[in-house]
Amino acid sequence: MVRTESAGPGRTATLSDVAQLAGVSIATASKAINGRDEVAPATRRRVLEAAEQLSFTPNQLARSLLAGRTGTVGLLTSDLEGRFVIPILMGAEDAFGAGQVNVFLCDARGDAIREQHHLKALLNRRVDGIIVVGRQTDPRPSLGTLPVPVVYAYAPSDDQNDLSITPDNRAGGRLAVEHLISCGRSRIAHISGDPAYAAARDRLLGVRDGLQAAGLELVGDAMFSVWSEHWGRDAAALLLAQHPEVDGIVCGSDQIARGVLDTLRDLGRSVPEDVAVIGYDNWEVLATNSRPELTSIDANLQQLGRTAAKRVFTALDDEQRSGTEYQPVRLVIRGSTIPRR
Repeated sequence: MVRTESAGPGRTATLSDVAQLAGVSIATASKAINGRDEVAPATRRRVLEAAEQLSFTPNQLARSLLAGRTGTVGLLTSDLEGRFVIPILMGAEDAFGAGQVNVFLCDARGDAIREQHHLKALLNRRVDGIIVVGRQTDPRPSLGTLPVPVVYAYAPSDDQNDLSITPDNRAGGRLAVEHLISCGRSRIAHISGDPAYAAARDRLLGVRDGLQAAGLELVGDAMFSVWSEHWGRDAAALLLAQHPEVDGIVCGSDQIARGVLDTLRDLGRSVPEDVAVIGYDNWEVLATNSRPELTSIDANLQQLGRTAAKRVFTALDDEQRSGTEYQPVRLVIRGSTIPRR
């Protein structure tokens, strides 16, 4: 016979209490309350009835999942500027629940020895999991086998036995081209940053995918150099001198796009009437202060952080995953690509 006592006077019900009352494991109770598909309907009903009887609410989930744990997660980064780690951290904190899980942020400053020092410190603190955030989407060395779950965010691990979450840059390049084509553009060029970066190469693949699907070809060769406004200005001047017919430019970053806008303005080309321009990263301080405001591809980093945090939870729930998961990106439309009338 199943016992039906409450959690006890003065004590808040935990997920363990719900699982015991429903006669299931803590992992199954967690899945049932979270609406996961792999739980049988009858089992889900039993768990939800037990949760209601014990006055257990889903917003207690993070705390109860951590029963017997420290309630801390490490976030280890090498992003010196915070451009990428801050939105990822915000997304992770959203998923963990305010005040329910403490996140320790450690900046390795791109130094492998410092990274090992921080890693040792996090493990000594007995963190329940670690999220490793890189500053670019190139594969990074794996930390190897650790006693806690590890999820790699933005920069994937070079070991497919690890779990990595990274933006789909190839899909982003294609999305940029599809948007320009929908705006009536057909003579499209591409100016990007350092080709040693996986992001630059993947975005070009996506640009070519989009053009090929529309029966179009890239105007000239893809132009690569550094991720800067200065390069954007110089590249645009060279491009338009060689190919004055260009009516759309996909840029590998918002910084490059800002430089392209400067040159177009200097040459008397109207944006977007003569040439439509789209950037990448949706760095709002740049995009919203451009003239005109810059359409851009957003890597959706907060959602990436939320996904990474959820993967830590599922690993704590004994659901192990591996390989690389590519997260969708999104288009943010502003004045630099308004469709022709």
